[in-house]
Amino acid sequence: MVLLAVSCAAVGVAAVVELNGFLTQRLDEQLAQVGTRFPESLEHQGKLPDDHDGDEEADTRRMATGTFGACLRSGAVTDKGLIRSGDLSVDLDITLSARDAERLARIPDDGRPHTVELSALGHYRVVATPGRDGDILMAGLPLKPVEAAVHRLELVAGIVFGLALVTAGVSGALWVRWSLRPLGRVTATATRVSELPLASGVVALPPRAPVADPHSEVGQVAAALNGMLGHVEDALTKRHASEERLRRFAADASHELRTPVASVRGHAELGLLHPGPVPPEITRALERIAAESSRMGLMVDDLLLLARLDAGRPLERGPVDLTRLVLDAVTDARAAGPGHGWALDLPEDPVTVTGDAHRLHQVLANLLANARSHTPVGTKVTITLDPGAGPDAVLLSVHDDGPGIPEELRSAVFERFTRADHRRRGDASATGAGLGLSIVSAVVEAHGGTVGVESTSGSTTFTVKLPTDT
Repeated sequence: MVLLAVSCAAVGVAAVVELNGFLTQRLDEQLAQVGTRFPESLEHQGKLPDDHDGDEEADTRRMATGTFGACLRSGAVTDKGLIRSGDLSVDLDITLSARDAERLARIPDDGRPHTVELSALGHYRVVATPGRDGDILMAGLPLKPVEAAVHRLELVAGIVFGLALVTAGVSGALWVRWSLRPLGRVTATATRVSELPLASGVVALPPRAPVADPHSEVGQVAAALNGMLGHVEDALTKRHASEERLRRFAADASHELRTPVASVRGHAELGLLHPGPVPPEITRALERIAAESSRMGLMVDDLLLLARLDAGRPLERGPVDLTRLVLDAVTDARAAGPGHGWALDLPEDPVTVTGDAHRLHQVLANLLANARSHTPVGTKVTITLDPGAGPDAVLLSVHDDGPGIPEELRSAVFERFTRADHRRRGDASATGAGLGLSIVSAVVEAHGGTVGVESTSGSTTFTVKLPTDT
């Protein structure tokens, strides 16, 4: 449209300039035919000295209406006249201002046409020629017909070009919209793909984009998109199969390891119960075997739980008094970490959600154990339960004023086997396999909630948002 508008403007300007030049040239030719005859007649009241016809029409009938004549002597207008329309009479009483006289006096007497604006008459093409008596004879023709024709052409060109631009714009927009309909279908397919959750699970990609014309640009884009979707679908299928194999392996391995781990722990505890004398080294070894086997048993149970949650194993559903769970979990945490300060911020009325009480208690226990294990003695831990977090939602937060989570670990705290280097605690006494927060995230997501963390130096807050009815 811009190129078309520029082209129309160029054509219109060229046509107007050419027409104006052509009509002005014709007017100059008519002015040459007038010559000095009319201004000479003004000295004799509109008649030439050798006129034998006896009336003005004999001198003016061959001249166009609006012909102007004037005689100047020493820069002053001595005679002037204008051929009026109608009866072609010569008007000797036309009014010229002092400004008009100055403009006429500035016209060179070179016999060439010049354009001048007269206040009472408008624009004129005037020729100045030296007279026989030392005066300047001027004859002029009005530019009004030329200007009228040029303005008419401008109006017609503006209307025609305007209609052409509007027609071209509307038809072009419709044609482009029609021709890009295949691209719209490609865009719709790409939009549906962008809205799919591709992180995990089985992903069903939408039908491929239709390829209308494989030789057109839109057809090539559609074909390229379909090829890319095919590769993505293959990759997602392989990824899901790999996840399923890994999940089954973790579940099977965890299930199979439970029995030998329990057996090792049982034999170690049985050895510790031996009534006879046992060397201290053996006793110490048996105690370590029992402790490590117990720790391994907990790790195996956590892995089995994560595998079951990943597989979509349904949890129990029932009313859970979340306030009671918080009180029980804080009581256990206070007994396990007497050196920490434990504070509660609970509403007056009990808060109830729908879910698995055992797993939600595990969420609370893991969050409190994480705060206890990774902060030094004397750290204050505050547990807040807010039932007014939103419509049909409960907010549970665990805040501590410890050193904070290292920045490089904040984005991975909920991933499996993520372990800090115990800088929050200040020693290496904290133990764990890095599965506690992974279980928190998996259990909360299984309940339809979300979990997040915000941490800076001196402030760490884990926030769990649970729906009241799932």
